[in-house]
Amino acid sequence: MRQPVTTIDIRRDLVGLLPRLRRFAMTLAGDAAGADELVQAGCQRAIAKSNQWQGEGRLDSWVYTLMRQQWSEDHRKRKPHAVNKTNVTDIRTATRDRAAIVDSDAIHRMIAEMPEGIASAFLLVSIEGHGYQQAGDIMGVAPTLIMSQLAQAKLHFASLADDHSHRF
Repeated sequence: MRQPVTTIDIRRDLVGLLPRLRRFAMTLAGDAAGADELVQAGCQRAIAKSNQWQGEGRLDSWVYTLMRQQWSEDHRKRKPHAVNKTNVTDIRTATRDRAAIVDSDAIHRMIAEMPEGIASAFLLVSIEGHGYQQAGDIMGVAPTLIMSQLAQAKLHFASLADDHSHRF
């Protein structure tokens, strides 16, 4: 006997993905306001195209792809503008001053300050658990580029750790 087909409630599923969608949007937009706009646009796009989602694969991957496409379209339409970003040195100082208390906002800022593409590759592979091929599909690039970007991200964090090590 066949199992009954499970109905997909994309709106409910999107609500569960919101924290992950926002983290991904931060890697693209680089600031909270831009990330929030991108998440909203990505969710609207997913709902509008929900008839294209067949329930195969990971919903988050499909929505990440929609958000990346939205960001690319928006990015082409706008003129590049300076984003107000915190200096990495300021983050290191703030972290030292807090006596090694983990500050998730500082970590998010460090990830967002990475060069374009590198932060997204790091988030998708190291945090969200996507494979290189899947992350490449989401970002619209070859898996070898994802591997290269991930290596750059690891070198970036290693350099921050070297700069941040305490001498006793």
